[in-house]
Amino acid sequence: QVSLVESGGGLVQPGGSLRLSCAASGIYYTRNSLAWFRQPPGKERELVASVTSGGVTNVAPAVTGRFTASRDDRIHTLYLQMDNLKPDDTAVYYCGYCSGYRCNIGSNPPESWGQGTQVTVSS
Repeated sequence: QVSLVESGGGLVQPGGSLRLSCAASGIYYTRNSLAWFRQPPGKERELVASVTSGGVTNVAPAVTGRFTASRDDRIHTLYLQMDNLKPDDTAVYYCGYCSGYRCNIGSNPPESWGQGTQVTVSS
């Protein structure tokens, strides 16, 4: 069972930046994916970005060019650098773990979830 703990959320003005972290612990497969998801108020959870253990990164079109996902496997941590934040980015951000290279909401949902961290973009 993989345990995930997110941190780094908060209140930021439009155009500002935040960096989220997700610390992973527990047994997991060599081939795996760590991913960021978000759930805006009143909406469904959606994939933001994923990074495989092989180094392949996938970023959702809505945040491409503004968000960057990365991972440091030496310390089992996933990051999400968020720049030029917009009010529509307001959501609870969750970290997810998948044993394999596919990780999404549909056919390959995470086997483990973090507790979530709130990001609010408002002036």
